[in-house]
Amino acid sequence: MASGCKIGPSILNSDLANLGAECLRMLDSGADYLHLDALCSSGRSVFYMHMMVSRPEQWVKPMAVAGANQYTFHLEATENPGVLIKDIRENGMKVGLAIKPGTTVEYLAPWANQIDMALVMTVEPGFGGQKFMEDMMPKVHWLRTQFPSLDIEVDGGVGPDTIHKCAEAGANMIVSGSAIMRSEDPRSVINLLRNVCSEAAQKRSLDR
Repeated sequence: MASGCKIGPSILNSDLANLGAECLRMLDSGADYLHLDALCSSGRSVFYMHMMVSRPEQWVKPMAVAGANQYTFHLEATENPGVLIKDIRENGMKVGLAIKPGTTVEYLAPWANQIDMALVMTVEPGFGGQKFMEDMMPKVHWLRTQFPSLDIEVDGGVGPDTIHKCAEAGANMIVSGSAIMRSEDPRSVINLLRNVCSEAAQKRSLDR
């Protein structure tokens, strides 16, 4: 069963000179987890690592030692996903599998029952502030239909203006960078995203 609706601020968009304080600020604002493209440590949070690297195999052990709870790698970056999934689990972390906008969702399907979370990128990975790609939503919908209990995350350009599309498609884990980090009231943004997501999930369960 999917783990419910969770909101993870992307620390890529934070004040990197004050990373620890920024992590704490997000947790105090109600974040369920921190989506990290760079590791920070506050000592009391859930760290989900998004590894946008060319050789994800070499970073598994260092991230486990550093305290990561989940290790998400890009399907396009490895020739042997099965071995990498096994290694991540053996190092005590959950497994996330990401696909870039140009990768078909069916490419991820053979691994869906071996992972904890599928990440559908809604921008090209690498930097923040890009425009949300609505044409990625059919991928999310397909995954939700085919794998109802899978956690499905969206990352890129997600905020109050785009959350409804993500939630209706079936995403239950929401990464949001600029919309949360640059808000004067991040708690209200997190609550809005979570509420929209939860309402969509409830509607899906009633429609079954």
